[in-house]
Amino acid sequence: MSASLGDRIAGLQLDPPLALAVATGVIAFALVAAEGAWRRGRNVITVAHEAGHAVAALVTGRRLVGVGAHPARSGLALTAGRADGPGMVATVLAGYLGPSVLGLVGALVLADGLVTIALWVAVVLVSATLVLARGTRGVLLAVRAGAPIGLLAWYAPAPVQATVGLVGCWFLLVGAIRPVVELGQRRRAGYAGDSDIDELTRLTPLAAQHWIGLLALGTTAALCLGGWLILR
Repeated sequence: MSASLGDRIAGLQLDPPLALAVATGVIAFALVAAEGAWRRGRNVITVAHEAGHAVAALVTGRRLVGVGAHPARSGLALTAGRADGPGMVATVLAGYLGPSVLGLVGALVLADGLVTIALWVAVVLVSATLVLARGTRGVLLAVRAGAPIGLLAWYAPAPVQATVGLVGCWFLLVGAIRPVVELGQRRRAGYAGDSDIDELTRLTPLAAQHWIGLLALGTTAALCLGGWLILR
């Protein structure tokens, strides 16, 4: 039983055909571009965003207090520690880069044929977010993102897992760009509110437009690298 369970989780799968890799990329682009699909799917990006804050906080020695959510489906990672310095900058910056990093990690795992492991890693990350969640909205955000992935990882056949895994990786890589673009548009329109970018401008000498440009460059580079990993 344990051997079969291990094989089920860690067993290698054949590389998907190029046509499937391209088709899933097109699907992910469509999901990010379509407003209705984006409103539902951005929960995944929000969880990845807050996971980026959380991981960076732990790596830089800050204390992670919890993860919450606002009614507008934006996240909130609460940390404690020094209010400035490199650790705080890294923690704030990691949010917008979180989806890109997770997408790249997923692309690397999928490139080795470890599709099921990639899905279970996603479940573990979402479960960790659930443990740290503060308030009903934070819990619901984690459950909505993690429950479908867990069901697919346990019940779905290998071709379905491969398809969903590819769509997920593409979605993280492409979806990481849209919040940066939207933030730039809101700032140009004069109603951006208080965001991670505003925090970065308070912590560093760089202006908001410089940080938005750097994030756009970083997320686009991640999409190019992740796309190459998937398509090769």
